[in-house]
Amino acid sequence: MGELDGFTVAVTAERRRDELAALLARRGARVVLAPALRIVPLRDDAMLRATTEALLADPPDVVVATTGVGFRGWLEATAGWGLAEPLRAVLTDATVLARGPKARGAIRAAGLTEEWSASSETSAEVLSYLLDADVAGKRVAIQLHGEPLRDVASALVAAGAEVVEVEVYRWRPPDDRAPLRRLVESICAGAVDAVTFTSAAASANLLATADEAGRGEAVVRAFSSSVLAVCVGPVTASVLERRGIPVVSPERYRLAAMVRTVSDALPAKYPTFRVQDHTVQVRGFAVLLDGALVPAPPASMAVLRSLASRPGRVFSRAELRAVLPAGGAGDHAVEMAITRLRAALGAADLVETVIKRGYRLRTDRVLSPV
Repeated sequence: MGELDGFTVAVTAERRRDELAALLARRGARVVLAPALRIVPLRDDAMLRATTEALLADPPDVVVATTGVGFRGWLEATAGWGLAEPLRAVLTDATVLARGPKARGAIRAAGLTEEWSASSETSAEVLSYLLDADVAGKRVAIQLHGEPLRDVASALVAAGAEVVEVEVYRWRPPDDRAPLRRLVESICAGAVDAVTFTSAAASANLLATADEAGRGEAVVRAFSSSVLAVCVGPVTASVLERRGIPVVSPERYRLAAMVRTVSDALPAKYPTFRVQDHTVQVRGFAVLLDGALVPAPPASMAVLRSLASRPGRVFSRAELRAVLPAGGAGDHAVEMAITRLRAALGAADLVETVIKRGYRLRTDRVLSPV
């Protein structure tokens, strides 16, 4: 059994999505791929070349590398223009700062040495360091990471610095937005248990896609109740948090750490029950029954999740009709969902019929907090 058996986890990343999906699948998750963006490299972009030539003509005092992939991409682009060595010479004379270990690794791979690296891996810490160092009268080049750093640039300009933004790549919506639109609907329907985000742009684009479809508030409600939002770090999380969405993030901003966070946080949302001689945990699309995974139809799982939210409480047929997936209607649909659930679970008699009132989850005790 993997920690994520019985759960569906969505991946919104484009870069390294296969790696992330493999890590989640290895722990048992059913993975849904729905890229929320695409990276457009600017290696042949006239603006990037013009910016580079301007820095060669008037060298910066400080250079900030924000991402490893962006800093490497900048050097690779200059190699194609025959400007790699002149740029390396300029960078050698400048004070080079790294936003985190990936940017630091790219700096060192280029044969350069950073003066300082942000331990929090955030632009806010970089800004604080620069302001404390006094940038008045200095020329500061910032390698962007897919979107403008307007707050950082404005604060540096207000402190008397001249800021040069180096845009190496841009975030754009995916060419095919259908998977992202389907993910929005799945979130609203509770058909996914967790959604992972590895960039602020991905968070923003999923919300924008939901808003365009008139589903923005429904997505916020789903994330605030049944669906877990997992972000690789605070910058990515901030976009969701501004909409009131609760987020979990790893202490170390890495894919492997994020997968461990999903593996810890998702099962913890679901209580384990003791029913007669059976141990039961209701998961996303299956029931963990005595350590074995037992899949059940979507309508049956929807009913069981509702019953498990208040073990022992009697739910009316009308209440259970409301949680059925689209298309389910009438008391007969509820009865069929219960019948199929009982058939899937076999001898484990979890659902009790309360005559003329409805159904309830039979439980002796809850083994983990609800």
